[in-house]
Amino acid sequence: MKVLIVGGGGREHAIAWKLRQSPKLTELYCAPGNAGIASVAECVDIEAEDLEGIVAFAAGNKMDLVVIGPEVPLAMGLTDMLQAEGIRVFGPNKKCAQLEASKSFTKAFLERHHIPTAKHREFYDKEDLMEHIGQFGFPMVLKADGLAAGKGVVIAMNAAEAEKAIEDMMGKRVFGAAADTVLVEEYLEGVEASMLCFVDGSTIVPMESAQDYKRVYDGDLGPNTGGMGTYSPSLVFSEELEDQIRERILAPVYEGFKADGLDFRGVLFIGLMITEEGPKVIEFNNRFGDPETQAVLPRLQNDLLEIFMAVTRDRLAEHTLRWSAERSVCVVLASGGYPGIYEKGRPITGLDTLDSDILVFHAGTRAVPGAEAAAGADIASAAEAATGHGAEAVPGAEAATGHGAALGADIVTSGGRVLGVTALAATNEEAREKAYRNVEKIHFEGAHFRYDIGRVDSPRP
Repeated sequence: MKVLIVGGGGREHAIAWKLRQSPKLTELYCAPGNAGIASVAECVDIEAEDLEGIVAFAAGNKMDLVVIGPEVPLAMGLTDMLQAEGIRVFGPNKKCAQLEASKSFTKAFLERHHIPTAKHREFYDKEDLMEHIGQFGFPMVLKADGLAAGKGVVIAMNAAEAEKAIEDMMGKRVFGAAADTVLVEEYLEGVEASMLCFVDGSTIVPMESAQDYKRVYDGDLGPNTGGMGTYSPSLVFSEELEDQIRERILAPVYEGFKADGLDFRGVLFIGLMITEEGPKVIEFNNRFGDPETQAVLPRLQNDLLEIFMAVTRDRLAEHTLRWSAERSVCVVLASGGYPGIYEKGRPITGLDTLDSDILVFHAGTRAVPGAEAAAGADIASAAEAATGHGAEAVPGAEAATGHGAALGADIVTSGGRVLGVTALAATNEEAREKAYRNVEKIHFEGAHFRYDIGRVDSPRP
């Protein structure tokens, strides 16, 4: 089978790596890909948001399946365009993609189908919102309604912080049109966790749990990011909790899809807060989480291509997901300054020194001739800083090692989140030790990572 992956981040690298293991795969492409993805797929120079270019390539090269990684092309309707050409797609259509593209759409869905979530109110005017600071008390949760690359959420601890956040969102428009509508939510006390689910026309099947770390600094301090690390399975999950999630959330979500005519086919990412009252939904995403995917897929024992095809054919119920008993921990290395302004073009060293059983998923990397890598760094554009992405690829680059070093080229930084280092072991602590031991071997100027990924009893290892 010929497969095209759309995207160029760590999530797409993990998907490509897993798909490459399928005996049914004959050709694998990725648009645009990155320096690491080039080790397992042929990268093509088409941006993920170039919908017409993606459709033309997929149709012209007779792809058997297109897997859409990022949220933006889904929200733009890439699935619908591909299906109109008779191309099979793993990823929800534009109507379903509103579940991530609009938080107000999701809130209405959750309330309509009696799915536990935080109380909320929507605001369309800055002055009106200013007058309702402390709507649900403090901390005050403010969310940009639209897509903001995982960074459109501010938790204001007091009125001054709330005023600044409102001015940034609706005055300075740091998130652009995404904050034309701002949601204010009650602050939920508890532990955050993530659940990814495969969904087709007749069933919803949860994957193993994962726990993400959104804040940039140890101890969950600093601004939100796209994700600084994750581990799987989540230590907060129990059999009782999983039963509650199935009964209170998954079942009514699926019934809600049917009632609302949402023909969702792909991955539904459910962000959860585990409260004293039970699990509550924080958000929905329409695709694999990043970096949750980098911790979850290495534990999946099924043929991922078979699962993808089963979803597109409404035959997911015929498959039972199998998982390794090993624990996984993924630590993200980010550019200095991320999630704000950061430098790119910094040479990355140490990838050839890592343990043989370590997985490195590239997020924001680029392969360049050695002389160019030595020339120094550029300042990332404001747009790149806002998204945390910006990974570039050199078509045809081949891997010299399992960690993505391209032949005849050096690897340099090209995004906010640069690499995800994933380790698997029998216990969570062993996986953490392996991951951090190898993280310390990787170097680029300004590299930043959290020290507390996968550890709940102490902020540092």
